[in-house]
Order: sequence, then structure tokens, then C-alpha cells
Amino acid sequence: MKKRRSITSKLSSVALIAALVLLWQLVCSLGLVPKFMLPSPVDVLRAFVAEFPALMGHAAISLSEAFAGLGLGIAAAFVFAVLMDRSRFLYDAVYPILTLTQTIPTIAIAPLLVLWMGYGLAPKITLVFLVCFFPVTVGLLDGFRSTDSDAIRLLKSMGASGLQVFTHIKLPYALPGFFTGLKTSATYSIVGAVIAEWLGGDGGLGVYMTRVRKSYAFDKMFAVIFLVSILSLGVMQLITLLEKKAMPWKLTKESE
Repeated sequence: MKKRRSITSKLSSVALIAALVLLWQLVCSLGLVPKFMLPSPVDVLRAFVAEFPALMGHAAISLSEAFAGLGLGIAAAFVFAVLMDRSRFLYDAVYPILTLTQTIPTIAIAPLLVLWMGYGLAPKITLVFLVCFFPVTVGLLDGFRSTDSDAIRLLKSMGASGLQVFTHIKLPYALPGFFTGLKTSATYSIVGAVIAEWLGGDGGLGVYMTRVRKSYAFDKMFAVIFLVSILSLGVMQLITLLEKKAMPWKLTKESE
């Protein structure tokens, strides 16, 4: 029954997207919106096909920046979450600062990072790191703090060490929150890399968007937007597969 509902939900989403694309094409075909303001889906598809080699080259650069920043963000988030879980003082001192950093717009940080670090990879990776660090940290920390205290006491009464308690109790409890934060961060990583590239660089989807915007080639801009969406969905799907491998018990519950 759940599987049937999932298939129905996906078909409904596909039907809605198809209807919106058809409406978009109709609006453009009837000339209700000037072509230079809103290219039709057909024009966007043609631009995507024509610029495919260039788009793939720029996408490789953006993805390398995104994955580098995401990897560093995950590593730092894991360390900080473990430390804040073990130290109440550190939690009270650091957590409000982490929350405060999320109120600063990403687009406002990017120019400062470029000013401090130049136009190379460093500011782009740093920006991705900053936007990815918080969701993963919060997801892990909430999982650690929601651990069943009775299970911990039971394991300790059996002579388990602190590391064994962490690996057998706390880490499994934290996995759902970790993957939830990871999905959010993975999406932010690609968008963050593109935003950082808007301010300059030798390559990347953000640099490509800046160039085609200046030439008013909006069909190519829409092609980049759709490519970023496709890449984000692909990364999300990959993380979902990893989640199923890491938490097979969740898949069993969902299939019941």
C-alpha cells in the first residue's frame, strides 16, 4: 500500500511539472511575454544541447568545489557535535554562535571571502563549508542528545566503554538527523559554489552564468538553472541510497 502511494505521488509530481512546462511553452508561443525576458522551454533545451560540452566543463569545477566544501563541513560538524555533546559548557558557548551565523546572508559573506582570499578555489570552498557546516552539526547534535538514556545505562552496566556506547548507541541514534542535515547541506553546497563563482574566477557554472547574463543570453542562463537543479537532485538521490545502506532497519520499517 505504501509503495503504491509512493508511485502515485511521484506520478502526480511528474504530471504537475509537465503541465507547468506546457503552460510555460504556451505563454511563450503566444507571445504573452517577450522572448528576451522569458525563453521558451524549447529554446532552453536547444541552448542546453548546444552548450552541453561547455556546461559539463564548468559543472565539473563547481562540483569539485561543492564536494570539497561539503567534505570539510561534514568532518568539522562531526568533531564539533561530538565535543558539544560531551561538554555542556561548550554546547552553551558555541551553539548560540552557530545559530547566529545562519542569520548572515550567504551573498553578503561571499565578497568578503573573495577580498580576503582572492579569486581562487579557497573562498568558494570556504563559502560552501560555511553553508554546509550548520545543518550537519545540528542534525548530529540533536541525534546525540535524543539518545535513550536507559540504553546507555544498560550498556554501561555491562561494562561497555565510552567508545562502545558511542558506536553502538549514540551514533545509530544520530544517523537519521545526520542524513537529514546532509541532504540539506548537499543542496546548499552546489548553490553555494555557484554563488561564490558569481564574484569571479576562471571557471564554474557561476562564472558561466555571469558571462551569458552580460550577453543577455537568458536561454543559456535557464539551461544552467536547470542543470544546477538536476545536479542537486542527483546528489540528493545518492545520499538517499547511502542512507538506505547505512540504516537498513529504516527501510524495513517503511516497507511494513
